[in-house]
Amino acid sequence: MSRRIAGAPVSWGIIEIPDWGYQMPAERVLKEAASLGLGAVEAGPEDFLPSEPSKVSDILARYGLKLVGGFVPAVLYDPDQREEELAHVEERAEFFAAAGADVVVLAAMAGSESYEEVVEIDEGSWRTLFESLKSVEEICDRRGIAVSLHHHYGTVIERDDQLKRFLEGSEMGLCLDTGHLVIGGSDPVEIADLAGSRVNHVHLKDVDLEVAGRLAAREFSFKEAAQKNAFRPLGDGDVDVGGVVDRLESSDYTGWYVLEQDSVVETKPDEGEGPVVEVRKSLDYLREKL
Repeated sequence: MSRRIAGAPVSWGIIEIPDWGYQMPAERVLKEAASLGLGAVEAGPEDFLPSEPSKVSDILARYGLKLVGGFVPAVLYDPDQREEELAHVEERAEFFAAAGADVVVLAAMAGSESYEEVVEIDEGSWRTLFESLKSVEEICDRRGIAVSLHHHYGTVIERDDQLKRFLEGSEMGLCLDTGHLVIGGSDPVEIADLAGSRVNHVHLKDVDLEVAGRLAAREFSFKEAAQKNAFRPLGDGDVDVGGVVDRLESSDYTGWYVLEQDSVVETKPDEGEGPVVEVRKSLDYLREKL
């Protein structure tokens, strides 16, 4: 079971949002992930790992890690941006497939890099989005790599009603993210039931419900929420993470569990300190549950 647990660079404060905080070098993150016994990592932002797939494979092999896949943000509801955005998705899918990854984790972006926009798309935009998602499935299928839609704060699929609209209108796999489900007003156990076998990738987050609610209401930014400890080690927050894992395991889920605790690292931590301490807590929790 432990070989199905992966780490996410964002747990070490590595993220694509500008001016987020201290960005730890890839070598240190990978070394710490391997020291914990993690079997794999997601790719993180485009500039985190090398730009050549063979070099990605080489650096991960040095630490006994596999590449699970990676996050691909794309604006897919706007006809004027659709072709350019699909070309970017195709480029990233080709990269991940060549680097030996399993899945493209796709976010249907609103357009803002900081995830602070709130966008309500109309019926025509929903139709364009669903057509675009079919095109993404075809792109990934040609490369033998899965695709998983990541509902996410600050995207066009954030709230519970938007997520259910996606599940009704598309056949794409779902990246079930326990933290973003709670922020969007969903019950993670209910969504695990509703999506069933559509769940083909999992991000496990625990959150403080009070802070998450204020984040959803846009009382502060995503970065400010992370600084206020909205995201906690598994078992330290208010999400029924164990209930979600139980439901997925009982429905024969065989994919990856990715530990994600969105964190802001202000300064370079001493060796053995910093994010690795909380990643270890989450890993211990999940190993016990599995």
